[in-house]
Amino acid sequence: MTKPRNGVDRRDFMFSLAAVGAAGVVAGATAASAQEKATADTAQGGTVYTGDVVQGKKVISALDVNDLEPGRHHFFFEGVQMVSGKTWYVSVIVVKGEKPGKRLLLTSGVHGDEISPLHIIHLLLDELKPAEMEGTVVAVTDISSPAIEGMARRWPNSGRGIDLVDMNRQWPGHESAGSAAGRHAATLFNRLLKPNADYAIDFHTAATGMDMTAFILARMELPEVKAMVDLYPIEQVYDDPAYPTLLPNALIDVGIPAFTPELGASRILDPRQIDMFIEGTRNVLKHLKIIQGEMGKTAADAKTFVAKGTGAVLTTHGGVVELLAKLDQEVAQGDLVARQRNTFGEIVAEYPSPVAGRIAARRTDATAEPGTPLVFLLFQSPEPELDPDYVE
Repeated sequence: MTKPRNGVDRRDFMFSLAAVGAAGVVAGATAASAQEKATADTAQGGTVYTGDVVQGKKVISALDVNDLEPGRHHFFFEGVQMVSGKTWYVSVIVVKGEKPGKRLLLTSGVHGDEISPLHIIHLLLDELKPAEMEGTVVAVTDISSPAIEGMARRWPNSGRGIDLVDMNRQWPGHESAGSAAGRHAATLFNRLLKPNADYAIDFHTAATGMDMTAFILARMELPEVKAMVDLYPIEQVYDDPAYPTLLPNALIDVGIPAFTPELGASRILDPRQIDMFIEGTRNVLKHLKIIQGEMGKTAADAKTFVAKGTGAVLTTHGGVVELLAKLDQEVAQGDLVARQRNTFGEIVAEYPSPVAGRIAARRTDATAEPGTPLVFLLFQSPEPELDPDYVE
């Protein structure tokens, strides 16, 4: 993977900080055996109950939906330990139909400031009736538990005092990783997510300080992924090439078609976009024959804009931001999308669009220092001036 010339990690394009990885030195054989053991534990032992009960929910360290009875099941999954030795629990909801069928995994909370995805899953599960289902829906709603507690994007890792770890740069993780977040990812991936999914949807939003359209990141060259994405009546799709360390791509690498809906701003519930993504996910459930019924609106009805390129407009100065373009607005090359003023009210910078395209996301915080993304654009093909070697 090449680094974009504008300095922004495009796949993490809703946040301005570049992720700096630090790899711990571990013994390869030991790490491999740990991961093999995790997979073997799940495959051979079924659901593993620790014997603990928290808030009336049984605690598990591995899940196998095949050994559950039809109906609704709530568990706490045992993740990585905290500094105190207590455990970060993850909420797991299983809705298993009376008849066998496909298994759909729904995840949220990889980033702790993204709240609309959590609510989407809640509302979808409310609709499900096990007696009428053929298959199983597995929901994991708060993957990055400590980030959720602080409504923060990143996992606060005290090991390098204090480090902030992006969970969506950890997958599939490693049980001997050099961070708690990396070990947490491996535990979830091997014992909870991978063994219980035929298909997966990982819900996200823009990061704090940004807003965005109803949007999906997906590898549209994969027929099973495209078939699901085309069922969403949303505004935009970014045909996103493979990128390592992301949960959907880690799942794809083990044969589970997956993609990433991104909806609106963080820290809030966005009813309009929530409704769009509920309709699309309901269509996916029908497509997989987990539930029955006529299809709702799809991408064809919404005339969804599909793009193969994305780029950011970054600030060159500090100052107050005046946005001049709306979400999903079509812009021509050279159109002004924002300007900045200093504390004297003087215009210090104006920002034209470097390409013709559409606004996918824009900054909502009213100030910005140099190097901050103001808007993100989608366009039909990568342009040399934005990213000549873009291979994400």
